[in-house]
Amino acid sequence: MSQLFQSISFRSVSAPNRIAVSPMCQYSSDDGFSTDWHLVHLGTRAVGGAGIVFTEAAAVSPEGRISYADLGIWKDEHVTGLTRVTDFICAQGAVPGIQLAHAGRKAGTEKPWLGRQQLPIGERGWQAVGPSAVPFREDDHPPKAATQTAIEKVIQDFREAARRSLRAGFQVVEIHAAHGYLLHSFHSQASNHRKDEYGGAFENRIRLTLEVVRAVREVWPEELPLFVRISADDWLPGRPGWTIDDSVRLAQTLNNLDVDLIDVSSGGNHPEQQIEIGAGYQVPFAERIKKEAGIPTGAVGMITTAAQAETILRTGQADLILMAREFLRNPYFPLQAADELRVKDFAWPKQYERGKR
Repeated sequence: MSQLFQSISFRSVSAPNRIAVSPMCQYSSDDGFSTDWHLVHLGTRAVGGAGIVFTEAAAVSPEGRISYADLGIWKDEHVTGLTRVTDFICAQGAVPGIQLAHAGRKAGTEKPWLGRQQLPIGERGWQAVGPSAVPFREDDHPPKAATQTAIEKVIQDFREAARRSLRAGFQVVEIHAAHGYLLHSFHSQASNHRKDEYGGAFENRIRLTLEVVRAVREVWPEELPLFVRISADDWLPGRPGWTIDDSVRLAQTLNNLDVDLIDVSSGGNHPEQQIEIGAGYQVPFAERIKKEAGIPTGAVGMITTAAQAETILRTGQADLILMAREFLRNPYFPLQAADELRVKDFAWPKQYERGKR
């Protein structure tokens, strides 16, 4: 029996298989609102057979957006459009998930296809905030070091975003603590130079992430799962930064805070990172965290074939497969993967059955 097409349960939520659509920014929103693009983009992946379908990073505040075109969930008016998306995903038998995010010092940038540069403040850009006044790139305007008041607002913003996520019909919430965005930038000594209770020692640098997790869990029902995405390593050998050893320690702590899965990515916090990219290059991070922290993990990064995904699960390297680029190339990857792995009882949508043979 295929491991990839076995169901998987987190608390009261059961996904029909272990393939998840990883959050992928679409830069197609106006004032944070979801559009027909999001309905079709996410809905197509649910039709294609994915077990869990995550939205892109949804900003918990306007200043927490990567760009002016990001999806948002910082106000009640965002809920109605997102409900259209979750209703459709559920109707296809998939589980709708949302990633809650704050871009931190990497906020206020242009869309990728227009250059991705940080925009001037006041011209579709805004003042970014980070743990310290250290820009991501040398030519970026420095972020403002977060005050205690700003930190408290971030925590409250995540809490309220989780409330809205529940109203919108999402069944999984993922907190984005990766890729150099706000929470990850607090983790890493490459970006966090603070001397207060949020900087210096490991326990201080992870404090904000733990406070956000606790705040979300206060309003997110006990019967629904909570994931956390982390960057397992900064890929800065020989320099101060965040490492896989740190990630194991963080995952052990999160395992005691009712977190159900660690979504394991890497990098994104420093422009001079030295990433060794290759097929499944991040899977060893997921495997180590799973084994040493005793918590389920999701593997992501250059996973492109059914056989590769099946092997990751069969060898116990991870519990869930999250795919991004392959789903951009092929929204119907699960339908084809089931055929390749000879899963005979994997149902196609009735409307598409003529194409099965």
